[in-house]
Amino acid sequence: MIRRIIRKRRPAPTLAGISLEEELALIRVELMYGLRVNREAYLRRKVDERNELATRMRDKNAAEMLADLRGSLERAVHPTVVDLHSRRQSRTSQDPEPA
Repeated sequence: MIRRIIRKRRPAPTLAGISLEEELALIRVELMYGLRVNREAYLRRKVDERNELATRMRDKNAAEMLADLRGSLERAVHPTVVDLHSRRQSRTSQDPEPA
């Protein structure tokens, strides 16, 4: 069934295309959530994001881009601090003692 859907997909505009992986993801969204994804709007947004990225890269040097990337990664990933010593103590107190 999916092969039939992929074969019938509409041709993409020449500026940017939808890759096979993207098309499968869009089909999955449509099937799972009962939504209809507008492929033309998706492609326009993809082109806009590509142009914005190109503009950002032209305006900055490598050190600034690295600092921005580091900052966005730090905001996205919250470091988890685990105190192994206290976990070890609580685990040994919860274990039943052998008879």
